[in-house]
Amino acid sequence: MPTQTSTMQPRINHPALVVADAMPALQALGASVGRSTVPSRPIDLVNLRASQINGCGVCVDMHARIMKRAGETDERLHAVAAWRDAPYFTDAERAALMLAEAATRLADRGDAVPDDVWAEAARHYDERALAALAIAIATINVWNRLNVMTRQVAGQWVKSADAKPWVDGVAAAH
Repeated sequence: MPTQTSTMQPRINHPALVVADAMPALQALGASVGRSTVPSRPIDLVNLRASQINGCGVCVDMHARIMKRAGETDERLHAVAAWRDAPYFTDAERAALMLAEAATRLADRGDAVPDDVWAEAARHYDERALAALAIAIATINVWNRLNVMTRQVAGQWVKSADAKPWVDGVAAAH
C-alpha cells in the first residue's frame, strides 16, 4: 500500500484555483446554504464532522477555527467526533450529524441513507432546510475530496492570498 510522503507539500495547487470559474462556483454553492433557513451551527457541525470522517486536515482545521471564532465552545468542538456519546448537542444537531455521517459514508452499507436517518432529520428540518443540509453535506464532501486527493496542507490556506477572505471572516460560506 502506498504511503504518504513525509514532507507536507500539496501535489498541485488547489484544483478550485486552477480550473477557471471553479472557486466562484463552489463558493456560490456554499453561500446558497448560508442564505437558507438552517441555523449556522448545524451546518458548521456537519462541515466539521464530514471533514473528520474524510480525513481532510484542511477542512477540519478551517471549520474548527470558523466555529471557535463564532463562539463555539471547546467542549462541543472536542466532542464532534463522538457526538453520540456527548451531551452537548441538541436533537436537531444530532439529526444533522447523523444525516451527514450517512451521506458521507455512502459505500459503508447497502441502504446508504436509511429511512430512519432521513425521518429523524425531517422531524427537525422542513423541506427547504433538508435541501440546504443535503447541499451542505455534498459541498463539504467535494471540498474534502479535492483537498485530500491533492494533499492540500492544513494551515497553509491561512497563509495564502486566496484565503484572505476566509481569514478575515468575510466568506464563511465554505
